[in-house]
Parts: sequence; C-alpha cells; structure tokens
Amino acid sequence: MDSVDLNVLRSVLQWRRAGQRVVLFTVVQTWGTAPRPPAAMLALREDGVVIGSVSGGCVEDDLIARLHDGRIPADGPPVQLITYGVTREEAARFGLPCGGTLRLTEERVGDPQWVAELLERCEAHEIVARELNVATGSVTLAPASKSDALVFDGQTLRAIYGPRWRLLLIGAGQLSRYVAEMARLLDFEVLICDPRKEFVYGWEEQHGRFVSGMPDEAVLSIQTDERTAIVALTHDPRLDDMALLTALDSKAFYVGALGSRVNSQKRRDNLAQLGLSAQAIERLHGPIGLHIGSHTPAEIALSLLAEIVAIKNGVELRQKKPL
Repeated sequence: MDSVDLNVLRSVLQWRRAGQRVVLFTVVQTWGTAPRPPAAMLALREDGVVIGSVSGGCVEDDLIARLHDGRIPADGPPVQLITYGVTREEAARFGLPCGGTLRLTEERVGDPQWVAELLERCEAHEIVARELNVATGSVTLAPASKSDALVFDGQTLRAIYGPRWRLLLIGAGQLSRYVAEMARLLDFEVLICDPRKEFVYGWEEQHGRFVSGMPDEAVLSIQTDERTAIVALTHDPRLDDMALLTALDSKAFYVGALGSRVNSQKRRDNLAQLGLSAQAIERLHGPIGLHIGSHTPAEIALSLLAEIVAIKNGVELRQKKPL
C-alpha cells in the first residue's frame, strides 16, 4: 500500500475524532485505462476539504460537487457504489483516458476505531486486510500477506494495507545525502547507520532517522522485512561487508553495495570466504543502479533508486550494468 493512502486514513481518524463527518472513497474496479489503480483512496470532509486522489482531478471535482449539491446526504446509506466513464462522453468529461471506467465505493465513516487499529498495525509493519460489507458498512480487519490483492465481488470489498517501504543506508557520506533526499520524495522511510561520528554532522532529522550501533546490529534492530531495502555506501569493506553478511540472509527485497564491477566481484569472493552461502551472495546488487551513464552523486542516487523502485514494482531490469 502506498503511504499516501495511509496519510488519507490518518486524516480520516483525525477528522472523525474531531466530530466531523467524513466520506471515504476507494477505487474498487477499473476498465480500460484508468488514472489511478484499485485501492486508491480519497477522503472528503463535511466542509469539502479532501485528501488523496482517485483520478487525475476531474472526478475529485465531481465528488466535491456531490457533497455541496446534496447528492451525499448525511443520512444516506452507509456504502454506495459510483461509476464514472461508462460512455465515451462521460469518460471525456471526467478526464478518463481512452474511454476508461472506474468504480468507487462511497463509504460514510462512523466509529473510527478500525482506522486507528489499522494504522497501529501498519506502524508495527503488519500487512492487514480490511473487509467492508457493502450492505451494512461494517468493517473487519484480518492478517494478510504481500501477495494478496484487492478483491471486490459486489458485496464485500477486501483491500490490503501495509507499512511504508523503508530504505536503510549504511554510511552517511555525500552520496547517502542525495539518496536520502530522493528516497523521501519517493515516500520511503529513510534510516541511516554510520558508526563514524565524523560523518554525522549536517544530517537533519527530516532527511532520515539514525539507527545506532554497528551496521550488522542496525540490520537486526530494525526487524528487516519484505518492504525494506538495504544499501551499503561507505566504500569501507569493514563496514559494508558487516552489514551485507546480515542483510543478505534477511527478508529485505533489495540489498546492494556501492562499487565497481571489479570491487563488486572482490566483495562477493570475500563474502564467500566469510561463510555466506552462494544463494545469499547471488541476491547482492553490485554494481548498484540502472545503467544511465551516471557519474555525479546525484546521478548515482537516481540510478540506484530507479533500480530499487523497479524491483519494488515487480518490473524486469533491462538497463542493469553488466557484472
């Protein structure tokens, strides 16, 4: 789940606790080319304030208009289904490309306890399924796995929510600063570990959170999971390899280390001598990043994050540097 949608739920919780009425819209089905995927969310407050998105903007305008002209009455049914873009004319009116169609649930949020519990479980790095009964508006939460996807059968909406994606950087040098800044723009939670005190100066809290201890301890302490990427950027094998020995045996979806092709091979040989299995070593990305001819720290950071995002999104790497 995109943490943009987690932010939507945080606002829903805040507004409901303040006593304000809230309607939550969720994309449940799309046909053709739709601007937002299933599970995208938008919350509409009683005064017309919105957070989140379900389209490129035109559908949002109509949802606000529905509120102001009375098509979303305070005493309406708990859940309704809305469809946009059935005809080519309507698709053009609402900015849906190529005759695309999208269906939304319009859900009046009552007791926000389920929102609070869902957010708490996501913060604990759990993946959660939310089941919405369309007839009654009742919500139940259940454990889910990363392979689960949104399911809607017309009666029940089962949507999957999970924690933010995380990026642990080993090393707080110049390149890490570029990586951290770009990663935050891509909505990653950024963590940094560097036991060298000389490199800590100038890091502000908004760029990432420091994890204390040595690199291998940091990998263990953050409870690395399938939504975590780990990159070693110190260029010091005493620190980088320490982290890699632990990271490559973890559940991290991406593990990489800065270095040339020659140094990357030396690192693999060293990890093998230190007892790491061939299967674990095969998971190592090095050289890191997609091949874009990068030279400057900013370009290297862009190349690295493009690779991480591609793997996160299940896209085949076609511009990978040869080993």
